[in-house]
Amino acid sequence: MREPMSDASVYLETLRKPLNKLPDPLPLRTLAELTGDSAPRFKCAIMPPGSKSLSNRALLIAALAEGDSLIKRPLLDADDAKRMLGALRTLGVGIEAHPKGDFVVVRGVGGELRGGCELFLNNAGTATRFLTAAAVLSHGPVEIDGNERMRERPLGELIGLLRELGAEIEELGEPGFVPIRIEGRGTLRGGEIVIPTTQSSQFISALVMVAPWFEEGLTIHLEGEITSGSYIDMTTGLLTGVAGAEVFVSEDGRTIEIAPGGYGCFEYEVEPDASGATYLWGAAALFPGSLCRVPGMHFTALQHDARFPMVLRRMGCPIEYSGGSGNVTGAKALEGLDEADLSQMPDTAMTLAAVAAFAEGPTRITGLRTLRVKETDRIEAIATELAKIGCRVDTEADELTVTPPEGGVNCSAGCEAVTFDTYDDHRMAMSLALVGLRRPNVFINDPGCVNKTYAGFWADLASIYEAAL
Repeated sequence: MREPMSDASVYLETLRKPLNKLPDPLPLRTLAELTGDSAPRFKCAIMPPGSKSLSNRALLIAALAEGDSLIKRPLLDADDAKRMLGALRTLGVGIEAHPKGDFVVVRGVGGELRGGCELFLNNAGTATRFLTAAAVLSHGPVEIDGNERMRERPLGELIGLLRELGAEIEELGEPGFVPIRIEGRGTLRGGEIVIPTTQSSQFISALVMVAPWFEEGLTIHLEGEITSGSYIDMTTGLLTGVAGAEVFVSEDGRTIEIAPGGYGCFEYEVEPDASGATYLWGAAALFPGSLCRVPGMHFTALQHDARFPMVLRRMGCPIEYSGGSGNVTGAKALEGLDEADLSQMPDTAMTLAAVAAFAEGPTRITGLRTLRVKETDRIEAIATELAKIGCRVDTEADELTVTPPEGGVNCSAGCEAVTFDTYDDHRMAMSLALVGLRRPNVFINDPGCVNKTYAGFWADLASIYEAAL
């Protein structure tokens, strides 16, 4: 019979505190500690907030559209979202948000953005890339800057592409990075452009979203390896399926033709964040017989990260897509993978690495080239942190291999305390939190960094503990 710890309710209240009130470092309790059960299990249904990737795309497309658009369940309560919203308002876009964040009304400007302004986007990489391209539609100069880390994240390829199309852009600091000044002239001629392999798919998505407002539209020819093509598909899917823009994509995905003429307003409901869902599915994977159901996640979602359960299935987890949800059940024994190619969902790599720490045998994760230039170098960061619990993590240019310690991760009550660094990276904090569900004496530095995309993460983690109780 379970004997829950007397302070369980106090601990859950702690996890549910506002982010700026959380202990730092944040102590994590294992499910076994909190429930008094040596083999805890849980069943829960948790819906993450709206997708950052889809919210930012939908907001920009609606901002440039003709007429008023209604966006339901967007991500609003996160730093990245607030940066995008604030920037669009500065550029002259009217945005009315429902007090509870259930929806926003975006009053589109028909491709006519206001210039003569400055945008500070902190470390919001998606917003920075998208708004750099959108600023060419402004009437007057737009300066874009970010924090110290954003000034290290690459932008040079997008700057070069926009210049090739006729944009006038001045680099105010180190070439290829913010701060920059775009001398907006209302539009560009457009035409045709050949683009080799890029460091980020966001450069392509940025061009695709603004191209309907170019005088001649734009035809893009992609050469070499296509970086994170699933995110480009997400962008074209929104433009055609939601906003009604005329976009043709060749069967091999290498030619994208965007017709001129703009696009109109629309109504759209944002999918739950699939990247955020991976932490919930990962939690279930770690406990045999546990079940996590994520409503709103289905195999045909625009976000490729919604397919992450299929990776967990290869490790031994039963999965199911049914009733408009994605469900993962914990494996009897997690099996390492010879290779997991995550090139189409690289943001899931840290989740998989944390789960792999408790698998039988090594797991090789490939397709991670873009992780070097995220909020931190995520490949080196996850290797450094998992080494603290005895894992050997071998890294290459775009891959890593997680080998659990012989005999498994030490999960005894007296194991050495470990404090995980999070590198001001929300995904590092959330993925490493999974370790604390199994291993005692784990602490998370800067737990508030989850505010970038998933402000309610610790509260949702509390719901998993509660379900186990």
